[in-house]
Parts: sequence; C-alpha cells; structure tokens
Amino acid sequence: MIYREEIVIATEGHRDMHEITNRVQAVADRSGISEGTVHIFNVGSTGIVGTIEYEPGLEKDLPDMLDRLIPPSLDYGHERQWHDGNGHSHLQATLTGPEITVPLAAGKLLLGTWQQVFHLEADIKPRKRRVVVTVMGE
Repeated sequence: MIYREEIVIATEGHRDMHEITNRVQAVADRSGISEGTVHIFNVGSTGIVGTIEYEPGLEKDLPDMLDRLIPPSLDYGHERQWHDGNGHSHLQATLTGPEITVPLAAGKLLLGTWQQVFHLEADIKPRKRRVVVTVMGE
C-alpha cells in the first residue's frame, strides 16, 4: 500500500530550520501502515531534508558549516547567469540532499533517541515549502 500527504512549511529564508518529526509521524499514523518505509522529499531545488539531533547548538552549527563549505558569493556560475543571489543555496541543497527515507516498524518511525527529522531552508528568500511524505508498506 502507498499513502502520500504534503506538509507545508513557511520558512524565513536562508538558514531557517524546522523540526518536522512529529508532523511526519502524524502522516504515518494516518496512513494506517505499520511496517514499511517513510520517504520525505522537499519539492524544490534549494530546500534540505535530513536527520539530526535537533537542538540549538546543531541548529546553528549545520547552517554555519554549510556557509563555510559553500559561502554566499557572486562568483558562482549560477550568479553570473541569473544574478539572483542564491547560487550557494542550490549547491548547499545539492550537497546535503532534498530527501531521506526512514524505516517504519509497528507504525513508528525508526529513529534514534536523539535523531529528529528536519527541514532546512537554503534559499535566500522566505519560501512556502512543500514536503511530500510517502508511506509505503503494509
């Protein structure tokens, strides 16, 4: 069986992180599926989905690290082409990825004690993000 819903997240722009574990679990609950997988996917090329210990230190550390690895700059080919200020946003999102898959057992996401699902905005502007949650199994 396959069940799908969208979660909408209003972001404030670059570096805005949201913990969405409970929202993803709620979709799994509504699916009625007890054994399988849950796929979480950001629709768009500048949003990030992953797992992390969601706490204030890492909520700051992850965006800081991404900005050190791929800093905002006007020297990216994307900037020379489009002049929209978000070349680094595309590269950060590509590096970290727009999706994850989490196992589902007895109707619950199989996450570690300190592991939560997050969405991180890499774009420079506030966005209304669509995150597609697909539950597959039986």
